[in-house]
Amino acid sequence: MSDENVKNVFVVGLDEANLPTLRAVPGADSLRFHGLLTVEELQDGEVSLPSVIEKAQRVLDDFDGSIDAIVGYWDFPVSTLVPILGARYGTRTTSLESVVKCEHKYWSRLEQQKVTDRHPRFGRVDLEADPPRPPDDVRFPMWLKPALSYSSELAFGVDDEEEFGAAVAEIRKGISRIGRPFEHILDQVDLPPDMDGVGGRVCLAEESLSGVQVAVEGYVHKGEVTVYGTLDSIDYPGSPCFLRHQYPSMLPPQVIDRLHAVTERVMRRIGFDSATFSVEYFYDPGSQDISLLEINPRHSQSHAELFEYVDGVPNHHCMLALALGEDPRMPHRQGPYAMAAKWYYRWFTDGVVRHVPSPEEVARIEREIPGVRIEVLPERGQRLSDLSQQDSYSYELAHIFTGGDDEEDMRRKYDQCVAALGLTFDEPPEETRG
Repeated sequence: MSDENVKNVFVVGLDEANLPTLRAVPGADSLRFHGLLTVEELQDGEVSLPSVIEKAQRVLDDFDGSIDAIVGYWDFPVSTLVPILGARYGTRTTSLESVVKCEHKYWSRLEQQKVTDRHPRFGRVDLEADPPRPPDDVRFPMWLKPALSYSSELAFGVDDEEEFGAAVAEIRKGISRIGRPFEHILDQVDLPPDMDGVGGRVCLAEESLSGVQVAVEGYVHKGEVTVYGTLDSIDYPGSPCFLRHQYPSMLPPQVIDRLHAVTERVMRRIGFDSATFSVEYFYDPGSQDISLLEINPRHSQSHAELFEYVDGVPNHHCMLALALGEDPRMPHRQGPYAMAAKWYYRWFTDGVVRHVPSPEEVARIEREIPGVRIEVLPERGQRLSDLSQQDSYSYELAHIFTGGDDEEDMRRKYDQCVAALGLTFDEPPEETRG
């Protein structure tokens, strides 16, 4: 194909794990993918937004060719860099304001309550108060979380005043890593009066939700909200940590219809357009209630294989098509499997990694077990508590993707993978145990 027919797509935070699924979208042979900043530059430590924006602009300004699309599938700061760079280089994106309305958990709740009551009671927590106090109208058990976080970092479930105080102390220590850069973004949007003085380093308290977790994925194209998939999220027994995401959802059709209706109202209210989103909910089978947990102003790149296994096309297709001004519609049920899941193989205590399989060993497991893909996260000799982007309760060892005929088939493949990986650990050094 001649160069004049090739479109240049810049992917903010392009990583090796997503490159195969990007290349699996329809029409990928006419696309040339360019990495723009590394994941490490974007997520390790406290990111300097002005520095990463300047670095990205230098790469784009020096590029000898057309800049046809700028996309990204990670949380902050990638989610905000895409509209900032899009405005500068004339590529299609949703507005920066609409992204911030999703990502700032307090502002998002203020917007949601204008069009739905399907959310938990919530309120701000004064991190400077001594002693800190929960909001008057939010009851235990509750979750405390910063206004902006990802991978449940610094999110704590608390049952009483003592646990509340301990969680606030942890959030105080760590909130600036993301909160300070986020304030640089807040300075660039017009905030409503009810956001005066809130800032990016604010803590939110929300009453705990119960039931089944479910995610609704979709996009907005020319003002029209389309949902293309609904997935179930299943926790480890007795834990708030994900065991797997499973597609398609097993919830009753009438419940899925209600989820879609709330999603459409909220995304319209936020003013989202020309981009993908993922909205997380809880559904309580006993009360039949649904409650919105959070809005991610991007699609879930971690679900790409699931859609490819079941529908025949990874969900990266919607992101790329919207950015290029093309038809973002997804096919349905044209893949090789009836169901698919992303499993989180976790460890719940600290340790030092003694053995990890080599890339060749992982490739052999993938060949021997059809319909699986494996990403091992830690390296040999690494301490689990030194891993970045972990939740407050566990450490992710591997992501295991499975396609199967049913849940039993997928679980069998997952168990086979865990056994074949053979990950082993030593206890952390005595003097460093907390």
